[in-house]
Amino acid sequence: MELLRFSTAGSVDDGKSTLIGRLLFDSKAIPDDQYEAIKRASGGDAGTVDLALLTDGLRAEREQKITIDVAYRYFATPRRRFIIADTPGHAQYTRNMVTGASTAHAAVILVDARNGLLEQSRRHAALSALLRVPHLAVAINKMDLVGFDEGIYRHIEAEFAKFAAKLGVTATAIPLSALAGDNVVERSQNTPFYTGPSLLEWLEGLPIAETRDNEAFRFPVQCVIRPHQNFRGFAGKIAEGSIRPGDPILALPSGKCSVIKEIVTADGTQAQALSGESVVLTLTDELDISRGDLLTTPENPPAIARRFVATVCVLSEAGLAPGRPYIAIQTTRQAAAAVEKIDFRLAVETLEKEETNRLALNELGQVTIALAQPLFLDPYTRSREMGGFLLLDPATSVPIAAGMVTQVLPETDHERAAEPWNRTERERRHGHRGGVVVVQDRAAAATLERRLAAQGWRTAFAERIEWGALDAFITNGLILITLGEPMQSLESQLDVLRLPDTNLIGFAEGI
Repeated sequence: MELLRFSTAGSVDDGKSTLIGRLLFDSKAIPDDQYEAIKRASGGDAGTVDLALLTDGLRAEREQKITIDVAYRYFATPRRRFIIADTPGHAQYTRNMVTGASTAHAAVILVDARNGLLEQSRRHAALSALLRVPHLAVAINKMDLVGFDEGIYRHIEAEFAKFAAKLGVTATAIPLSALAGDNVVERSQNTPFYTGPSLLEWLEGLPIAETRDNEAFRFPVQCVIRPHQNFRGFAGKIAEGSIRPGDPILALPSGKCSVIKEIVTADGTQAQALSGESVVLTLTDELDISRGDLLTTPENPPAIARRFVATVCVLSEAGLAPGRPYIAIQTTRQAAAAVEKIDFRLAVETLEKEETNRLALNELGQVTIALAQPLFLDPYTRSREMGGFLLLDPATSVPIAAGMVTQVLPETDHERAAEPWNRTERERRHGHRGGVVVVQDRAAAATLERRLAAQGWRTAFAERIEWGALDAFITNGLILITLGEPMQSLESQLDVLRLPDTNLIGFAEGI
């Protein structure tokens, strides 16, 4: 059966957790022991069980009766399997909502029939549209508290449709009562004015749009599998498209071509692999391929980009600002990155663009990003896997922002026709300053260079170097790894060259 992921979102107390609990309960997806546990926790009988406790598992959530973190639940019907992401409604937990909706095929936006469409409901609808969630439903909840009034339903339906038109999306409006179960699993007789499907029927009938032709094949390599000298395969998850033995492929960044020999899984070889499957691919030729490389079709490769424009959501209290070093993680590849500029902050509720030089926690905006090494990118509108990325703090590996690629910029836009880059431009491009590391032997130098390169540093190695030439490496923003004497000797040379002490990384021992 197909798997459909969907998220729920809305304002505080719109009944998201109760709706999920009702959906699980009425579809008979709650184990008896779990039902008895929430029955004891809610202190009631079968008619007064607090079904929201099924997803509100944190102590703070139960005490405050709100959703704080994203809760995932799994259930299945005879027609389809489901993974639900119950996301919080508070504005301060926007990053949690973005996390839950980023992999969803559908989003259910709850609206309290008594309050109408609120600011936070608009915010979640806008975020779902930005994340390119393919299907959207507005669940007009607590209709039982307004006497199942058709006028209230029609007013909210029209108001939401008007806002959704600005986002470029359409939505299905479903009147329901999560507490009583009306139109959740079965259609209700209390809403004769509504002839559409119940919420579960709507979820079961949604098409799951996936690219399945090999024209857009994308396979980020996770690792090389070599159990013995007669087998060498490349393991990973197919991000887009499909592949068969005999299909030609292009390996990036090397640009070498080959042909698929076999598709290997834990169950043996297979004749075809589709998007979302984890497989091992073998090739007819021996190519130098490693983690972070990409296998794709030669006719339709992704963009090889060092600069791009993206919409980002800030996940950290540190915020996002130009001039700071970051590490960009995209599929299995990573590169040192820097924010060249923040184009604007997006006011999600009104869709207005605001000028700013910094994005704070939970804020969204458009930024231009420069990379030290190229990434293989498709626009997020075409591929979530190839167009989504993370920015990490290089010192702590803490996620700073999640982003969606909107436009790939050609390198020539950043180059000056009349003169080469200066030192500042190179450092901004590389994401770090130039520097020197002195080690004692070649083995240590090789280990260090591989580790630095894996983290996106631009490096160079010289077994012996004239200290007068040192300035050239630092001016070009490179980390020079060389063999030499202890730090005191090197410091004296740097004093002669009048280079800043901050460019001396140090004398590395015990690598």
